[in-house]
Amino acid sequence: MAKNYYDIIVIGAGSGGLSVGLTMNKFGFKVLMLAKSDKDIGGDCLNDGCVPSKAFIHVSRLLHNAKQATAFGLTINGNPDIGKGIEYVYSKQELIRKHENAKWLEEQGVTVELGEAKFSGKNEVEINGKKYSAKNIVITTGSRPRKLNVPGVELVKYYDNESIFYVDSLPDNILVVGGGPIGIEIAQALRRFDKKVTVVHHGQNILEHDDKRVTSILLKQLQQEGIEFIFSATLQSFTSAQEAVVKLKDNTTKNLFFEAVFVGIGRELLLEPLQLQNAGIEVRENKIVVDDHLRTTNKNIFVCGDIAGNLAFSHAAEFHARILVNNFLSPIKKKLNNDHFSWVTFTDPEIATFGINEKELKKRKINYETLETDFSHDDRAVVDNYQYGKVILFISKGKFYKKGRVLGGTMIAPHAGEVIQELILANTQKLSVDAIFNKIYPYPVSSRINQGVITQLKEKQLTNKIKKLLQWAYKLFG
Repeated sequence: MAKNYYDIIVIGAGSGGLSVGLTMNKFGFKVLMLAKSDKDIGGDCLNDGCVPSKAFIHVSRLLHNAKQATAFGLTINGNPDIGKGIEYVYSKQELIRKHENAKWLEEQGVTVELGEAKFSGKNEVEINGKKYSAKNIVITTGSRPRKLNVPGVELVKYYDNESIFYVDSLPDNILVVGGGPIGIEIAQALRRFDKKVTVVHHGQNILEHDDKRVTSILLKQLQQEGIEFIFSATLQSFTSAQEAVVKLKDNTTKNLFFEAVFVGIGRELLLEPLQLQNAGIEVRENKIVVDDHLRTTNKNIFVCGDIAGNLAFSHAAEFHARILVNNFLSPIKKKLNNDHFSWVTFTDPEIATFGINEKELKKRKINYETLETDFSHDDRAVVDNYQYGKVILFISKGKFYKKGRVLGGTMIAPHAGEVIQELILANTQKLSVDAIFNKIYPYPVSSRINQGVITQLKEKQLTNKIKKLLQWAYKLFG
């Protein structure tokens, strides 16, 4: 076999690339992994996304909690040092980078080549003037932050998730453009570093892919922390380094003053450097054409992660990787199905969402009922002071799905992403709500709220006929 032939070539070494490459390597296959540089290994998640943002959020939460403690007699002196916060971010990145770098991958048996990769043939890639081929090739090159393209943008101090974590200091007045997960997470963290924060968003509410019944609660919390929001607004131009013109819903304009801009308006794909046409890979509207098996129009080339043009999450890339590995090795091919997908927005409180949402349930004409409860009577929420919390579940009523299954839902609460995990498990494994209803929870863990909301369903099922039957049984057997 030719020296430059591999069982599988992985282009990109982020969450998806590492998952595919390392798994196939563990199974004994010859794997070549291509990355632009050693630092690019780990992808956006390690370098510019999940890891630095969550470390930054962690520091900002410590600051916020310290301020909250003044209500109990604690005195706080000094000003938050964002430079110290960034140092903490770096330290955590470097801990993870110890097992996400070229040398470590080579030690595991994966061949790594660093440089700009491009397709040079149907099953062939070129990098650093050398050509490699494989039975299958997986593209996992991720995405990049979409740039704000308005007149005068070159005048301002401009940050996005690729640059905000590489600063020693930030000015005091920051304009955030975008009310999605990235914009909202960073806006809150900056506010907790004592920055004045104004969020401009084109939509009518934050986090428009989540249920408004929970996002409205988060919005109120963020406003109480001092973040200003301007909705249904479009940033028209920058007239100077510190002034923006915003068009409002009624077509009037408003001038905003700031010292720096953070932009979180979504992600975009960078396809041109790959020269996909050389491999016969079709592209439409700057997206790679893929089927339900994540396969391109070249049957031996697949996509994984953001490049699939589907869901831009690190765990989506890991999900794609599991599908691909299965399909490489099994005659039973799995299709991409996001009916059990979940995500968390890591604000404080968090919003966690999973499964099929209500809009999709109605579209598919699936019979379901909604369970909804706030946390006002939950003992743990009372003592920890988050009675504002809410959980919403969609439960099947039969026909398409067996009665009593958890089809989807959402929750807002501190650490909602952790509390909701057993509901996600029930959804993924197609468990009946009885599995949660019959579980014994240590008192007073936060996840007891899951049992509490399902108790509502049981109470609804307690008809007068059933009550009479129970009364008869008590007289007979009690």
